[in-house]
Formats: sequence, structure tokens, C-alpha cells
Amino acid sequence: IKAKVRSLLVAIALLVILGGVGPQELSAQTPARLIREIRHELATLPYYGVFDWLEFQVQPDSTVILSGQVVRPTTKSDAEANVKDVDGVSRVINQIEVLPPSPADDRLRVALYRAIYGSNSPLFRYATQSVPPIHIVVNRGRATLKGIVANKSDAQIAYMRARGVPGLFEVRNELISERERPR
Repeated sequence: IKAKVRSLLVAIALLVILGGVGPQELSAQTPARLIREIRHELATLPYYGVFDWLEFQVQPDSTVILSGQVVRPTTKSDAEANVKDVDGVSRVINQIEVLPPSPADDRLRVALYRAIYGSNSPLFRYATQSVPPIHIVVNRGRATLKGIVANKSDAQIAYMRARGVPGLFEVRNELISERERPR
């Protein structure tokens, strides 16, 4: 029984990390199934990609608070609709920000993607994943890198490559390594 409890706690910790739920928001009454299903619904949204970032918190009363930034308004509405349909969710508070349309930001997104994930980049291995772990959020010429990478040096490489993209006002590095994520 101890091994089952331990493996359940490890699974919940992984879901917390991968689902964007902070440990302080996870109550003992929040079932792992609920977190897993919400995480799945968000990760499989049709237009959720590397230029979007979604997070959620599950409150003790099974209210889900969605947050993050997305490029398309439909991603925001689809996220809310899909999470509402998860069995056990009492209500959804949608605080997802839709980034303003901007051809300049679109150009920066493409340039950042090429700089970070290009075939000549040491981070190219991340680009082969179905949803690459380094998310690139660009808002009014300011970029934020979010996600989980294997180690601190990969986070630093991504940051340095992003800083080399011309036309950016600022680059914030919010990448964390596998060792840094809360257990």
C-alpha cells in the first residue's frame, strides 16, 4: 500500500508540474484524475501550440481557473468549453489573455522559433516533440520563454539565442530545468 500511495503522490506531482498547477493550489481533495483530464484537454486543443501558454489551478470546490496567453481567440474559448465538459469540474473561470494581432509580433515569433529550434541549434531535439517544451510568448515586441527543459544550460542557450533576435524590446526567461521543478 505504501508503494501505491508513493506512486500516486509522484503521479500527482508530475501532473501538477506539467499542468501548470502550483503545489500551493493543489488541495488534498483534488483528484489526480481531474488534473490529468484537464491537462489532457488543454494539451490537445486543436490550435494550442508553441506560441501559446496555458496554465490552470483547481480550487478545493472543483472550480478551475484558466490563465495564460494565446494567439487565437478560439483557443481561449475552446479551452474553457473543453474544461467545462470534464466530469467533476464545477465551474470554470477563464482568465486567458488573447494576445493582440500584430504582424510585427508574428515575424518575431517566427524568428524566435527559428533561432531556438532551427536545425543548426543545439535545442533542435526539442522541436521534434509533438508540443515542443519551450513556449514562445510574444506580446508587443516583448518575448517570454516558458516551459521545462532538461537542464539549466538548455534554458540559458534558449535565452541567449532569443536575445540575438533583432527587433525585440525585451526577452524574459521563465524556463525551468527538470531539476528545478517542484516535486
